[in-house]
Amino acid sequence: MNRYRIAILAAALTVMATALVSCAGSKGEPIANAPAADTTVTVPVAKVTRADLAGDLTLTAEFEPYQEVDVMAKVAGYVRSIKVDIGDRVKEGQVLATLEVPEMEDELAKAKASVSQADAEVATANDEIARAKSGHELAHLSLQRIEDVAKREKGLVPQQQVDEFRSRDLGSEAQLAAAKSALIAAQERARVARAEVARLQTMYKYTTITAPFEGVVTKRFANAGSMIQAGTASQSQAMPVVRISQNNLLRLSLPVPESAATRVRIGQHVDVRVTSLNRTFDGRVARFAGKLQQSTRTMDTEVDVPNPALTLLPGMYAEVDLRIDERHNALCMPLDGVERSGGNAVAYAVEQSGLIRKVPVVLGLETPQSVEVRSGLQEGDLVIVGRHAGLKNGDRVQTKLIETAAADSKPKEK
Repeated sequence: MNRYRIAILAAALTVMATALVSCAGSKGEPIANAPAADTTVTVPVAKVTRADLAGDLTLTAEFEPYQEVDVMAKVAGYVRSIKVDIGDRVKEGQVLATLEVPEMEDELAKAKASVSQADAEVATANDEIARAKSGHELAHLSLQRIEDVAKREKGLVPQQQVDEFRSRDLGSEAQLAAAKSALIAAQERARVARAEVARLQTMYKYTTITAPFEGVVTKRFANAGSMIQAGTASQSQAMPVVRISQNNLLRLSLPVPESAATRVRIGQHVDVRVTSLNRTFDGRVARFAGKLQQSTRTMDTEVDVPNPALTLLPGMYAEVDLRIDERHNALCMPLDGVERSGGNAVAYAVEQSGLIRKVPVVLGLETPQSVEVRSGLQEGDLVIVGRHAGLKNGDRVQTKLIETAAADSKPKEK
């Protein structure tokens, strides 16, 4: 009887289970024994590779002439002629304008006459020396003769007469010394007169105004007949003749921040981009101040840019890529593969089994697209790039490889 009851109960349970399964199937609900759907997420990954990295600091500056000057007149006068105008290219030493100073010509003629007068005085002094020398020789010879007679014949020549001849000899010697002094004075006056002539001739040369260096005339202030004052004092209101700018070599003054100031080097080559021309020019770090400005915490650094064809104009804006650091054969990964939180950097590495491994990394030099990995990853590791939201350590994912052509290039999907 017990076995019979158990068989009946088992049959009843089987019928009830079949009915429940039929009802569930009729309502469109999933059958318990149906296989589960694949929910594994596909993520983009990139390989950790080695490449050359370069850290560039982009700064904006304005082109300035290598040198620029307002050409002033050394002497005051009227402009007789001006030979250049705005835009003219001039060579060093080229005549720009000539001035007319009539009174200077008169002064020069007077100075030359003074030289002739001084030369005549020198000639007169030489004649006077010759006369005084002859007189002194005669007086000295007469003294010797009378002294010899007085020695041979005692008492024959009075002593008073001997003293008179000695006085004449001393007087003639003094006259000779005075004549020599007069000659020296005349020679000095002649030297002064000649110096005055040389000064006036030098000043007269300033009536011809020349270019101090090769450049371009960027402004003209005077015309023929204009009165030009002598620009010899900083407080004077003298009007320049022209303004010359040396444009075949331009300079850029860059405000390098404190963080990069110690890595600037003389002779360093830089790329200079001029957006208005859509061109890039070569530049060179020529000089830097070696001191930070207290107000901006930057160091003035100048870059020289050759401009032989005058393609660039002073006043144009340019962007300069100043290389402050570089790494050769560095271990690197895409910059968007790094997640920073709380000052710590982590990367989501994917193992061969597809499991995510959250790895702390130590980073180095950063570029616009890549970052140097100093520790935490090895060459060939796969890291998830892009968004990391919803991912956690130990998740299983499928990978889609994103290959980067170069360390600083944008990633391309493979």
